[in-house]
Amino acid sequence: MSKLLTWKEMPIGGVIVVAGSSDEYETGGWRTYKPVHAESQCNNCLRCWIFCPDSSIIVEDGKIAGFDYDHCKGCGICARECPPKNNAIEMQLDR
Repeated sequence: MSKLLTWKEMPIGGVIVVAGSSDEYETGGWRTYKPVHAESQCNNCLRCWIFCPDSSIIVEDGKIAGFDYDHCKGCGICARECPPKNNAIEMQLDR
């Protein structure tokens, strides 16, 4: 495994030059809002999982089991893609 670069050692623009290494970088600290799942309102259509750009939605046995908050940036795409009749994902201030 290669040594992770410090922020001072990274190329300008923060380019990650090692392919397949995004899992090693916990980007959840950038988040202002976090998704919160209301299981009772969810029909497990998995639209949120399909559209999540960070693969931060944890699915077990075909159902949403939670979020990988270490990598979720809080973009809100999952909440936006959740069918309006469900509103199973709500973005809340991350404290």
